Amino acid sequence: MGIIVWCVLFAIVIFFAFVATRMAAQNKEDGLHDTGLAIIEFGRAFPNEAIRQLQATENGQAVFVRLHDKAGFMRNMSRHFSCHVIEPGRVRVVGSETGRGLVIDFLDAPHHNAGFEFASAKEASEVSLWLLGNYIAEPDKDLPPGNISAANKQ
Repeated sequence: MGIIVWCVLFAIVIFFAFVATRMAAQNKEDGLHDTGLAIIEFGRAFPNEAIRQLQATENGQAVFVRLHDKAGFMRNMSRHFSCHVIEPGRVRVVGSETGRGLVIDFLDAPHHNAGFEFASAKEASEVSLWLLGNYIAEPDKDLPPGNISAANKQ
């Protein structure tokens, strides 16, 4: 009788170990490759921001969001998604050694600082252009009154 109880308990432990490893493997596979999920989660976090375009990283663990006048960032944190709107002037970007990625320092959220690799150099450059708008402070966006561009001449 005692050996049967131990065998049943052993089988239950093995079953739970199998289920736990399958769930852990599924969490690793789940990413932000599904742009629909990224739109829903970012929209839930920032309902007043208009999403114009999304660009996922190569591994699907992060998505950069092009908003109307700034950029956003969304990262898979295994059990939840962390969403962040990047305020102008609050990020530093350097190209990675591969040419297909960016090394980004978030001044307001240093725990997100990392290197992000994209599927191609074109995608990385597009995201850097979205972030470029965040480098320009509001006072620097206005032209000095003495400089009239050709488009403004009449």
